[in-house]
Amino acid sequence: MAGLFERWLDDLRARRDRLIADPKFQRWSLANPFTRPIARRRARAALDLTAGFVYSQVLFACARLKLFEALAGGPLTVPDLAARLALSEAATRRLLDAAASLGLTERRSAGRYGLGQLGAAFLGNPAARALVEHQPLLYADIADPVALLRGEKRAALADYWPYSDLEQPKALGPGDVAPYSALMAASQPMVAEQALDAYDMRQHKRLMDIGGGEGVFLCAAAARAPDLQLALVDLPAVADRARTRLEAAGLMTRAQIHCGDFLRDNLPKGADAVTLIRIVHDQDDERALMLLRNIRRAMEPGATLLIIEAMSGVKGAEPLDAYYGFYTLAMGRGEPRRVEEIEALLRQAGFGGFRLLDNALPTLTSILVAKAI
Repeated sequence: MAGLFERWLDDLRARRDRLIADPKFQRWSLANPFTRPIARRRARAALDLTAGFVYSQVLFACARLKLFEALAGGPLTVPDLAARLALSEAATRRLLDAAASLGLTERRSAGRYGLGQLGAAFLGNPAARALVEHQPLLYADIADPVALLRGEKRAALADYWPYSDLEQPKALGPGDVAPYSALMAASQPMVAEQALDAYDMRQHKRLMDIGGGEGVFLCAAAARAPDLQLALVDLPAVADRARTRLEAAGLMTRAQIHCGDFLRDNLPKGADAVTLIRIVHDQDDERALMLLRNIRRAMEPGATLLIIEAMSGVKGAEPLDAYYGFYTLAMGRGEPRRVEEIEALLRQAGFGGFRLLDNALPTLTSILVAKAI
């Protein structure tokens, strides 16, 4: 019975697709006052898809030129902004008008421009601006998406994330890990805030962050849970950067830093909470399962694992499949996964008791809780 219903639904959708593709129907839907709003929304969505790359370049230009910071004190005239941005007045006006059309700037009185609502949001979020300035690597890699899909070109992101293509990542030196470690540290506060608002770390005694980078998440967790003991596992060159940050924060009396390869080395035991933040979607299924099994061996039954990353199919975050699908393709490893796909890997590794937590920004991250069984 279910199969019959699914075939009927497929046939209904095929009829719908043929109707929408018909030029006569398209003209009729625009002429009809009842269907015109729907047709206009569809046309706007098509425009956004077509022009989306240009929109992203306008945002990148605003970030690179520090336009939002320039407008932080209030509206300015085009000549004032041109001098600050080192652009001609004509180029400045072109950028401001483009940004205004996207809500990044806003036209004000006396020919001045101020922040738009989106521009103000970016001004208040340095982590988001850091991610925007990282995007040109991806833009270059997907300039020919067909070549990328066919495996005919090596993408620059594979070199930016060097551990993704190495069988011996512990050999990476300070210069190899500095660019991506700095980016992760700059963008991590957004993720940490979402995760720690959704999950109370005060219920745990010891937290271990696997692939914890420079320790930004541990610093945030320590501030929320003053009695929490901390542990971090990452490659030697990255662990050195974490030690510097944790020492500066006065947390080394509560923290232990472990140098190692989280796929192949035995992980420290004793943590009743373990976090994997933006790690699983960097791995193919074989390596993800290898990692989860390695973590499970270090955990006692009943201990908690939190997987914190953008997940496919989560309501409100549907376009992430497009972004992370192509980002991980360019990176050379990994893929966005649905919650149920992550849970299937977790079951194979010895976890159960899954809970997907509600959080305010699923476009940024989701939080999946699992228990070691």
